[in-house]
Amino acid sequence: MTTLLTLISTLLWWVLYSSIGALFFALVGWSVLRWTERCAVVFNRIYLACLLWTMIGLLLVIGVAAYEGHLHPPYAALLNSGLLRCVLVLDMLIGTVLLWRLTPRIDAHRIRPGSACMAVAAIMAISFGIATSLA
Repeated sequence: MTTLLTLISTLLWWVLYSSIGALFFALVGWSVLRWTERCAVVFNRIYLACLLWTMIGLLLVIGVAAYEGHLHPPYAALLNSGLLRCVLVLDMLIGTVLLWRLTPRIDAHRIRPGSACMAVAAIMAISFGIATSLA
């Protein structure tokens, strides 16, 4: 019974933290996409793409941290990991595909892949700045 409650609690916190991060990322992505597309984009679809991306990204980073044994602070060694860098590149590719495939413009056309790349780059630059300042 305790294991089931622990699993349910972990899943709830995973979704909660992912949704908080996705809201911040969606605001940044919405600003970048509105600027690069020169057209309004649908915010709730950006949020959906960022939520899926954040949930997948958390799983990837926690998987690398568990594999390398860096689940507890300090995380500076994890940030210097070559495996984490490869996973972050994979994470950016996943984010680009999700934004590109799930985000329409207001005129019902899909955003350009270059715009999705620009939004992901801006989000990752801000995220990595926050992560390195906290570690």
